[in-house]
Amino acid sequence: MFALILLGSGCLTGVTTVLFGFGGGFITVPVVFAVVAATTGADAMHTAVATSTAVMVVNASWATVTQIRSGRLRREYLHPLITFIAVGSALGALAANSASDTVLHVLFIAYLAVTVVDSVVRRGFTDDRSRSEEVRPLSRFASTAGGVGIGAVASFLGVGGSVMTVPLLRRRGLPMAEAAAMANPLSVPVALVGTLVYALGARPEAHHPGQVGYVNLVAAAALLCGSLPTIAITRRVAGRVPDRVHAIAYVGFLVLVLVAMTITAVV
Repeated sequence: MFALILLGSGCLTGVTTVLFGFGGGFITVPVVFAVVAATTGADAMHTAVATSTAVMVVNASWATVTQIRSGRLRREYLHPLITFIAVGSALGALAANSASDTVLHVLFIAYLAVTVVDSVVRRGFTDDRSRSEEVRPLSRFASTAGGVGIGAVASFLGVGGSVMTVPLLRRRGLPMAEAAAMANPLSVPVALVGTLVYALGARPEAHHPGQVGYVNLVAAAALLCGSLPTIAITRRVAGRVPDRVHAIAYVGFLVLVLVAMTITAVV
């Protein structure tokens, strides 16, 4: 039953990777946490975050290839932001290795709540950008210090960079389809650096059967079996969703994950 849950979650991960640029974090973290907590219970939140980053390496890389083919990537927004995100992701993963499961869980929920409120209250995110001509470049501060902050938070929580890069790019005037597409390559350094730290830098007592460090290989394989075919299918319809509907769906999905993670914290 747990294998089917992971496989189904992997399919949903593939959809959100293309539509929202999540790469899997907001799906895989709650699901892997619940599965590990119900089975071994060992380092459930650490394992969930680490496994999420490992799945994200493959999902975000594959989605990046499909987005290149679709022509939705803008190189001027990738550099130098992607370099500073990589630096921040190493710092975030190292910090997460030293944090307790409870701290990770609480901060994951708090971060989701702040993101949802910011997207709803602050103007710009849910505006219709489909015909917008006011596309603005990133400032030097957003590309450097902002990139380090994005990488650190994303790696610490195992969510990729999309939950910060998508709102950032939306407020620079990009349509939702392009902002989500840009989140895929920007999530790759977070996922890659984070996975290496979680796999190689875990505490000795964190090594359990079927895992490399905190990364659960069985769960990652099941999730990828569902996500990779779904990415190939979803990319065909990604650009057909109305821009404002796409943005509202992004926020709505974050609300659902916030509810799920809050429930797991109190049960």
